[in-house]
Amino acid sequence: MTISPEQVLAALRNVEDPDLKKDLVTLNMIKDLKIQDNLVSFTLELTTPACPMKDMLKNACTNAVKHFVHPQAEININVTSRVTRPMDTSSLKAISNIILVSSGKGGVGKSTVASNLAVSLAADGARVGLIDADIYGPSVPTMFDLVGARPGARETEDGKTLILPIEKYGIKILSLGFFADPDQPVPWRGPMASNAVKQLFNDADWGELDYLIVDLPPGTGDIHITITQSFPIAGAIVVTTPQQVALADTRKGLAMFRMPGINIPVLGVIENMAYFTPEELPGNKYYLFGKDGGKELAKTFGVPFLGEIPIVQSISSSGDNGSPIALDLQDKLSVSFSEIAGRVAQQVAINNAQTVN
Repeated sequence: MTISPEQVLAALRNVEDPDLKKDLVTLNMIKDLKIQDNLVSFTLELTTPACPMKDMLKNACTNAVKHFVHPQAEININVTSRVTRPMDTSSLKAISNIILVSSGKGGVGKSTVASNLAVSLAADGARVGLIDADIYGPSVPTMFDLVGARPGARETEDGKTLILPIEKYGIKILSLGFFADPDQPVPWRGPMASNAVKQLFNDADWGELDYLIVDLPPGTGDIHITITQSFPIAGAIVVTTPQQVALADTRKGLAMFRMPGINIPVLGVIENMAYFTPEELPGNKYYLFGKDGGKELAKTFGVPFLGEIPIVQSISSSGDNGSPIALDLQDKLSVSFSEIAGRVAQQVAINNAQTVN
């Protein structure tokens, strides 16, 4: 049996990335092709380690080589990733994608979603940072058991002082809560708050990151405008609950990202507190606050619906204990957050491909 590289590449041209709508060879996802007798080895380089279709694409590659080249071929595929980015920037060139997590109003679990998405992306092998930019109630220190923690600093060769993010659970974290007494209110004025948030981006030693998740304050205010107009944003996630009062505010928040001068891609909608399932009745769902509000909102605005998260005590208690629920890989909710994180990464890759093209 003689197998040539040309035969293998021709076969793999029949495997299309369903999101990017092109074949893997054209997308330059096939690397390090080696052939020895009937053994075909290559690397499949995906656009994110959180790709929800990695197994499907790997199987499709195997089937394509066996079908178009030789049924007795042995295929060894090494799956890696190289996270894409929307554009290069001089100030934050080591950060590939900045993802905003927003909500139209407070109390919908935005910080919980941001924290668990960061944990899930890091668990998939991505390099992740998390900025808690919620000036009104920074809760990330509580969710990561970092209340009272203070980040260090280092001086660069040119004399600039950089803040060192605190690392926990494989995530680099900075919060406005690290710089204030947790028991004292901080009466931020607009310009002062905006400058403080910009420092979390510009004056921190983030290193190389695939994703920087930003937990925004609720609503639409100075912080939102400062961040969206100062930094290249890969996209925004909108978190809501099913109630009409939450959805009304969420519509305004979602519409803000489409305003001229802001124009940030909306990666999708996540519906939190979607339903309640008692432990003793795992097959029952009780829609306490209405049903499918987030789905309908996503449909109205023509954006993806990324998933729903139920009301479960373990989510809040895990956050209160400084250990986000996504860390517990045995918990079904960890799987839910992992699936949602995969869809987020998927949308980022799709948007980045459209930007390049």
